[in-house]
Amino acid sequence: MRQREEKPCLKIRHDRAVPMITLRPGSHVYRLLLLLAIAGEYPMRSLHLLGSSRTLEDLVHRLEHVQDFRTSTGADLGSCKMITTSGRGERRTIRLYKSALPLLQTLHPAALAHYLDITRNHRFSGSAEHIERNHRVAETVAMCLVADVETRPFLLPVLQRRAIQQVVLDGASFYTAKSVKRLDHAEMNKTIFTRLTGALFSPGYCYAVYNTRNAVMKWSGMGEFKTARHLEELSRMNAGPARADHALLLGENMDLALQTLLESDKSGRIELRFDRIYPHVHFIPMTEQGIRLLRLLTLPDWKERVLSVVFPEQMRTVGPGVMEYDAQNGNTLILSHLDGDIARLVRVRQALEHSKVPYEIMCFPWQCPFLHGYIGPRAQLREISMTDLEAALGIGPQADEI
Repeated sequence: MRQREEKPCLKIRHDRAVPMITLRPGSHVYRLLLLLAIAGEYPMRSLHLLGSSRTLEDLVHRLEHVQDFRTSTGADLGSCKMITTSGRGERRTIRLYKSALPLLQTLHPAALAHYLDITRNHRFSGSAEHIERNHRVAETVAMCLVADVETRPFLLPVLQRRAIQQVVLDGASFYTAKSVKRLDHAEMNKTIFTRLTGALFSPGYCYAVYNTRNAVMKWSGMGEFKTARHLEELSRMNAGPARADHALLLGENMDLALQTLLESDKSGRIELRFDRIYPHVHFIPMTEQGIRLLRLLTLPDWKERVLSVVFPEQMRTVGPGVMEYDAQNGNTLILSHLDGDIARLVRVRQALEHSKVPYEIMCFPWQCPFLHGYIGPRAQLREISMTDLEAALGIGPQADEI
């Protein structure tokens, strides 16, 4: 039977007293449309990353029915269903309705072309593996979007491998794994990527970004090693002196950070362990706190700024030692875990097994259970309020516009 063709969004006037939806930058509906334009689909279970879950669930239900749309300047965009949902449970996914594709033009003239490219002309696979992969990327994009990282592919400079030059933006920007892998067909197609979702460039850094969602991170050994070398080369060609030895590991909760470390301790090949491939791995929970941590890690000169705020200058004199630390108070060594660097914790725990020096770890309250579980009583924890640190740095969480 011939399927009925969906009509594009048309300008139709209605007499019904239903308020029009304004596609205003910063609003929930605009952000959801932007996410779908960038990633193709988005998991229903991760709406909390964009704001109030209840508000967004109500919005999704509303957008599954025909609505009237207009631009922020009041221009009429017509009527259409904006989204459709499919699947069950954790695989329930949100996608654009075909008749709503003209709405993408309100984001950017190139938004529709990008969307059609990543979705293979608005065609989706029903494979659980493909949906899972798309959701990993979409959640990463959502985290970056809310943390004020530029994520719009149609506004990002194109990465290249021809010459060493400053290509990336001065601020923070995120390139999806697909755009990164396209630059090296020969090598990257030989490697199976399961959790790498992209590369995040910020002043002085090129972060490899992984999303382990609700599972313990499983590193593919040599595959991840090749990925790290590829990103190092991209960083050198496009971001000048940016460091490429840092990774961001996204996960649904802090328990996954603990489980990842405990699994890593069992690794038989030390040279392929995650803390050897990336000497610095920052665990970022996919929560409001994680978004705030991500915003902190993309500040210019974030490490020095954080340490200078937390520790008096006289405590910052760090001499040679058998373990890592950021400050010293008498005989007590102090490590800052305010950046969520779990790779440093691996080295610290190993060193503490052979040392009796007094040791403290500075952390946020929500990191304490994880640190107790991994470090144990060997180090004393010192809590600092994230709100206080943000105030000292002149940043803070931004309220969402409904």
